[in-house]
Amino acid sequence: MRVTGEEVKGIIDTELNVNQILSYITTSNVYVNQRLGNVGLSEDILRQIELWFTAHLIASTKERISKKEEAGSAKVEYVGTFGMGLTSTPYGQACLNLDTSGELAKEGRLNIKFIVPKE
Repeated sequence: MRVTGEEVKGIIDTELNVNQILSYITTSNVYVNQRLGNVGLSEDILRQIELWFTAHLIASTKERISKKEEAGSAKVEYVGTFGMGLTSTPYGQACLNLDTSGELAKEGRLNIKFIVPKE
């Protein structure tokens, strides 16, 4: 693994302790290795993507980012929508920006091929 729980806590405000963050780091490490391990990115960039992806996972699950909170009838509206992938959190957006290979931006997209008949 490339990052520590303390480093993750440095970019996301979370109630999770370092040991709890470790499971998110493990998932991030596997994901980054599988998706980006062979695309030619430097170890420094992979480390940064792993850090921000860990924060993205936390923000997508335990520490969701609220967009709107109301006191009457206790209503909370969260940022992002299920299925938006990395674009659903600022941390995921950072991953997309750091990935100069463009691999992460391909996630969830279908490969469609158009064939135009010749006249």
